[in-house]
Amino acid sequence: MQLSMKCSIAVHCLIFIYEAKGKAKVTSGLLAQSTGCNPVIIRNILSALKKAGLITVARGPGGAELCRDPSEITLFMIYSALEPGGVTGLIGIHPCDGRSCPVAQNIRAVLQGPYHQIEASIRQTMEQITLASMLEDFHQRLAENQQKE
Repeated sequence: MQLSMKCSIAVHCLIFIYEAKGKAKVTSGLLAQSTGCNPVIIRNILSALKKAGLITVARGPGGAELCRDPSEITLFMIYSALEPGGVTGLIGIHPCDGRSCPVAQNIRAVLQGPYHQIEASIRQTMEQITLASMLEDFHQRLAENQQKE
């Protein structure tokens, strides 16, 4: 089970966008340099975030900005923007329908309840984590690193 890397890249981009407000025009090229990702991947992520109403992106030369206060943006919102299927795709059930084995005939039904519980728990946790809380953690780590220097 693994969350898509697109989610961590998106969080990286959103923190960068927030931090750059009033200092720099945030473009896919600038975000590609910061994340180490291809600009095309960044543009796809920005497009998904824009479609979800989390950011705006100026036409032409670009320039991304948050549409909402960071306290209103949850990790689940970010993840859902990138993975429209939501957390249901996190845990899969292997295809084994139509086999004569009684385990194979029933495993999907047996796993649906527990997997639904896990998915609900993951969603609930992701909904409690906001961009604001991740920004707070980021600022705390920045301050700690500056004290070490």
